[in-house]
Amino acid sequence: METAFINTPLGIAKLEGDDLGLSSIIVLNGEENISTEIPHTLKNAVNQLQQYFTGERNGFDITLNPKGTAFQKRVWEALLKIPYGKTVSYLDLSKTLGDPKAIRAVAAANGKNPLWIIVPCHRVIGSDGSLTGYAGGLHRKKWLLEHESPVKQQSLF
Repeated sequence: METAFINTPLGIAKLEGDDLGLSSIIVLNGEENISTEIPHTLKNAVNQLQQYFTGERNGFDITLNPKGTAFQKRVWEALLKIPYGKTVSYLDLSKTLGDPKAIRAVAAANGKNPLWIIVPCHRVIGSDGSLTGYAGGLHRKKWLLEHESPVKQQSLF
């Protein structure tokens, strides 16, 4: 398993992966040294993330290899189908997976997503439109949704 630390607008991101694919990307709350050399297996992911953050990319073409249960992987696959700039509710996601009563299990699997940003768990919101739960913090979820919004609003202050 190889590791790289890169600077992003959300903080330092830690990427892990190998020849089988990217297995983890999380944004850290603490200080880490930025990688001076990016391992070959992570270069494509790093380049695509940098393009995403500069607004040059709205989708990813990266081999993914997350660790999780079969159910978690089903949820993460469904997350990949949420279009850039769009949101769905946890209930909508549960219905997509065929069981509207599984909303809590879907929410729990969403919270265990090891591939933040690339597997867009930030695009899942509460049925009432609220920004509910995000392992990286609601401030990061809000930033990501605003970054992906087709309508850019200027600050009034």
